[in-house]
Amino acid sequence: MMSAQELVACLCREGEQHLALGEPALAILRARPGGADGRAHTKEAIAYLSLAIFAAGSQASDSLLARARCYGFLGQKKTAMFDFNAVLRAEPENVQALCGRALVHLALDQLQEAIDDILSALKLGPGTVVPELRSLKPEAQALITQGLYSRCRALLSQLLDTGAPLEDEDTQGLLAVGQALIKIDAGQLDWHLLLVDILMARGSYEEAGTHLEKALHPAPTSEAARARLGLLRLKKGDVPAAARDLQGLAEVDAPDLSCLLHLLEASERQSLAQAAAWEAGTLLDAGQPRRALGYCSLSVLAGGSSACHLRLRATCLAELQEFGRALRDLDHVLQETLGDSDLPRRAEDFCCQGRLLLSLGDEAAAAGAFVQALKLAPTLAQNSLRKQPEQRHPDAWTAAESGLLVDPDHRGLKRLKARIRREASEGCWLQ
Repeated sequence: MMSAQELVACLCREGEQHLALGEPALAILRARPGGADGRAHTKEAIAYLSLAIFAAGSQASDSLLARARCYGFLGQKKTAMFDFNAVLRAEPENVQALCGRALVHLALDQLQEAIDDILSALKLGPGTVVPELRSLKPEAQALITQGLYSRCRALLSQLLDTGAPLEDEDTQGLLAVGQALIKIDAGQLDWHLLLVDILMARGSYEEAGTHLEKALHPAPTSEAARARLGLLRLKKGDVPAAARDLQGLAEVDAPDLSCLLHLLEASERQSLAQAAAWEAGTLLDAGQPRRALGYCSLSVLAGGSSACHLRLRATCLAELQEFGRALRDLDHVLQETLGDSDLPRRAEDFCCQGRLLLSLGDEAAAAGAFVQALKLAPTLAQNSLRKQPEQRHPDAWTAAESGLLVDPDHRGLKRLKARIRREASEGCWLQ
């Protein structure tokens, strides 16, 4: 083995020979020796590399990279970080240095910084990054890939939320990540769906469809996958089929569905909302509120939470006895500003609100809702309270009594109470 003096003499005689001084370190990294001997050989390699770095001056990137990896092998993370940073100061787009620094960040529990470096490296040289990530231990690989997936999902959502057309440069980095994730682990369905969404965001619908069909062969395995098929069908003009495929995601993962809907034009969303509302109404008329609920939620999301779609879902939820959710939908409806011509509709909304509050046992709040309805449209409100579904006289009676507690002199409520007593006595329910 050469002494340090002999190495310096060689470097002085022939400057290019400094490149060969990194070979022992590279051999150690490839062999990954263990135990005390491995640590000793690694320290020896660091000595060779330090001399090579001294000899190379500003051309020391390869030796710095090798030494950084040696320090990493010894567990000297901060020293390794110093060498990686030195390389990146001279060469900000050095993919190997970005990958190496990312792994040091990961070892230091700095996951977000690690993801930043991997994202930058993937934009520059995915062919170099993928083998690096595939060589990691399963636990480390899972942290990196899941972090990349989550970051890309968030970035894609932010881009789509702006509503502005996306340029290729906006999604180029995302595309590199989506493709890399699949190369690392093609068995993850979420990776394939991310790539499909990125392709659709770029307007590459045919490519997205081709990839989706291959990934889902022979059939969709989740509501999320089926929803992507539905969106592609909508792009081809098949609105009913699209509504059928998309509605399953509405009650399972509304945020994911909302993100997909950002990929549609306003006219496409309107057509989808109308088709979903029509199908929901048909199923409700057929006495199938459980099947109708997904279509109701799809119409709400695609239609921008319009009052008519919220009322439809509130009706469906009430039939399913999900009174709290139904009440929240009606609360949104009642927050909208209406003109004088819509007062009868608003009165009916208050009556519905009152009935839901009664179902939840909040008689005081129900009374307030009924009184609001009576103020807006007395005759309509009285008829609505009297004509309960399936002639539910007890609810109507409670409504009238609750309203009188708030307004004891209300003539309409007094007449309603007397009429209910008369009709109910004929049915022998009131003792």
